[in-house]
Amino acid sequence: MSLSPAAWGRAREGLRPDAARVLEVAREESAALGTHRVATSARDLAARVLGAGPLDGWLADPSVTDVAVNGDGRVWVDRGRGMECVGARLEIEEVRALAVRLAGAAGRRLDEASPWVDGQLPDGGRLHAVLPPLVADGPHITIRVPARSHPSLADLAASGMFPPSWVRLLSALVERRRAFVVSGGTGAGKTTLLAALLGCVAPTDRVVLVEDVRELHVAHPHVVRLEARQANVEGFGEVSLTVLLRQALRMRPDRIVVGEVRGGEVRELLAALNTGHEGGCGTVHANAPEDVVARFEALGALVGLSPAAVGVQLAAAVEVVLHVSRTSGVRRLESIAVVDRMGEAPVVVTAARWLGGRVERGPAWDRLRELVGRPALDGCDGRVAPPGGAA
Repeated sequence: MSLSPAAWGRAREGLRPDAARVLEVAREESAALGTHRVATSARDLAARVLGAGPLDGWLADPSVTDVAVNGDGRVWVDRGRGMECVGARLEIEEVRALAVRLAGAAGRRLDEASPWVDGQLPDGGRLHAVLPPLVADGPHITIRVPARSHPSLADLAASGMFPPSWVRLLSALVERRRAFVVSGGTGAGKTTLLAALLGCVAPTDRVVLVEDVRELHVAHPHVVRLEARQANVEGFGEVSLTVLLRQALRMRPDRIVVGEVRGGEVRELLAALNTGHEGGCGTVHANAPEDVVARFEALGALVGLSPAAVGVQLAAAVEVVLHVSRTSGVRRLESIAVVDRMGEAPVVVTAARWLGGRVERGPAWDRLRELVGRPALDGCDGRVAPPGGAA
């Protein structure tokens, strides 16, 4: 649908669109539309000037976690089974206009001088858009849909992410103030698991979250959120995670949480965890728990830290690695591992693996028991009946 004369009139007057003005414009068209079509017109107009236009239907689908528009105009969505093409195809000019408007809604600028954007939409969705010539064909848009529910550990166990007996184990990990990282690939459930774990933090603790883009939803009464900021088109105004971590240390934190460790902030995080800030945690991209050490070494190299320097600090700072994976749309806490030392070098040693039907002990089982306490591991291994059926 094209914008009506009334809509263009409001635009020429310099009035910013909002829900009330959209409804007002739709009502002004009632003579032409008929009163029974005013509501439909208002919804369509709101989608074009306030929402995500042609993408709104998929963004509203509770099964969709990601929506993407490629340079050829094709729309792809992830309903938990990986990206699939939905058959829709948008015009290139329409995609560019949508990308620019969504960037504005996220408080960012998108044009030839600033051809990519990473920001948060008003509804909490995470937007990434990029323009040619950085990408082939036309503009690309990717939207990570915000979680509509915020499950607890018990909820995640009930959904089959890990066995019910691990709820007590994971709760003890948090309550005993053990430092940990959640590792895994994109879309594997790292943020979901981390948020559920933070719900176990004592209500008397002050939790300071440091994130690149706000994604963590934590059920806790005392949470302070710090969010990074990109530089403007002139290259000024950037506030990095490294800067925010330094600020977090001055905010009397009981727990320091980094939503995703992805750059030079690894130096400040390791320093913080080695100077009395117990129970810190975060997420990190890694394909396997054994790759976490190499990932931290690579991030440390970005700020001039040698592998040996990173290794010494990592071994002293992080105690547990929780590795999540997604296979055929099923998210699972695949393993719980302990960070140990082999000489001066840190190594990640498996303590327990969740194989779906049963839990298998690993060589670091006894060390995990020391970290979380013997009662927390009672009944945590052996065959486990999955939700809704026998093992």
